[in-house]
Amino acid sequence: MGSVSLKIGDGTARFKRATICSSALNILMLFSVVTTNLFALYAFTSSPKDGQIHSLIHNHKNISLISEHVSLILKEIDSSQKKLAKMEKELLGYQSIDLSRPNIASELKLFLQHHQLPLGKDSRTGITEMVASVGHSCEKSADLLTQYMTYKLSGPCPDGWSLAQKLILRGCEPLPRRRCFAKSVPKVGLQSFPVSLWKPVSDKTVTWSGLGCKNLNCLISKKLSRECVGCFNLDNPNENQRYIKARGKNDFLIDDVLALGSGGIRIGFDIGGGAGTFAARMAERNVTVITNTLNVDAPYGEFIAARGLFPLYLSLDHRFPFYDNVFDLVHASSGLDVGGQPEKLEFLMFDFDRILRAGGLFWLDNFYCANDEKKSALTRLIERFGYKKLKWVVGEKGETGKSEVYLSAVLQKPVRVS
Repeated sequence: MGSVSLKIGDGTARFKRATICSSALNILMLFSVVTTNLFALYAFTSSPKDGQIHSLIHNHKNISLISEHVSLILKEIDSSQKKLAKMEKELLGYQSIDLSRPNIASELKLFLQHHQLPLGKDSRTGITEMVASVGHSCEKSADLLTQYMTYKLSGPCPDGWSLAQKLILRGCEPLPRRRCFAKSVPKVGLQSFPVSLWKPVSDKTVTWSGLGCKNLNCLISKKLSRECVGCFNLDNPNENQRYIKARGKNDFLIDDVLALGSGGIRIGFDIGGGAGTFAARMAERNVTVITNTLNVDAPYGEFIAARGLFPLYLSLDHRFPFYDNVFDLVHASSGLDVGGQPEKLEFLMFDFDRILRAGGLFWLDNFYCANDEKKSALTRLIERFGYKKLKWVVGEKGETGKSEVYLSAVLQKPVRVS
């Protein structure tokens, strides 16, 4: 179930795989056809030995009756196929975006059209057309998607990054490309690297449309998440001393973790990295870190970029766009929670494992455990991967007036021989 992307020239081709439902249906149809043919063969070859006319007439009637039954069976098979396809669409939430519905933007229709390969069938892949790469859940948000794709060709794009993010958070990812010019914001006051890592960022370097706050002072006074309490204030000791000065037993020092790396730590991936402080500390140590973030209630992406770091605008529902076994380190905290859904967390953990090289480190940093059941479930999930526990600390914090349990760990991915 899903789709396969292949790079052809300067575009991406996608074609569908057979689903489990369709495979089962094919087996059912094959069984029905074989059974029907065997039954018909038996009927044709089981005529009476006396050869009487009455018997022949009776057999002719039987053949007609069999033909009617076969016709009914084929109709039932066709009906079952349609019902299964409908059930599959309802279960998965999509099959394709219905372009026949009224008010669909013309640009969306054009983008989603299938484009035949100019030289016909590709001899290596067997595909004949290029299909647009658009998130399957976009079908559920067709009205918002139409709004997103409504613009003047080669004109300015509507200022709708918040609309784009709303679509992404609803699973409409990746979004379709657009043929309009994104709004350009003059980046006033940018500093050169590495001064930019800790120099306060100017309000004029970020876009504030669609946000409740309109300046950094407003953001500094807010608790945006467990990982971002005053994280936009780079003069705040709680922020500029993170990872180099421990505030509790759950806080690991960055140099201690780097010393555990087998073969050296060169590139890393940070999940829900707040304002990019983890990546900044790593940059000081010549380690390149990509920070995954969305602009939920704050301009995280632009702020991180203003510090001279690499933000990746991607939700955790999307498969990470990296090749297998490439990162030396993956860092994650409570942003790993993904709504408390164990199945989603399991898919996410397997994707972490995919991009982390053998011998690489998975740093779980102050993951909030709402209860013992959640902590036990996470522990069981981690143990399934067979990682070596280099550090493992469960501790309590009482910053909010009540005791809360946090798990911090540094785990090393094993070498697996298939």
